[in-house]
Amino acid sequence: MSVARVTEIKASSTESFDDAVRVGIARASETLSNVKGAWIAEQEVIVNDGQIAEYRVLMKVTFVLN
Repeated sequence: MSVARVTEIKASSTESFDDAVRVGIARASETLSNVKGAWIAEQEVIVNDGQIAEYRVLMKVTFVLN
């Protein structure tokens, strides 16, 4: 039997939402062991002078405890 835990991570990118997700997963994997999945709870953009300056995602990352 295994036990999983969920943690929230907010990540950002100047490129795209997809890149923000990749950044968040890469960072989570540096700290957490056994990352198994994630779902996107929120997406938002930061706008400067009418242009998108930053893409942000709030992810719920699942990892298995040893």
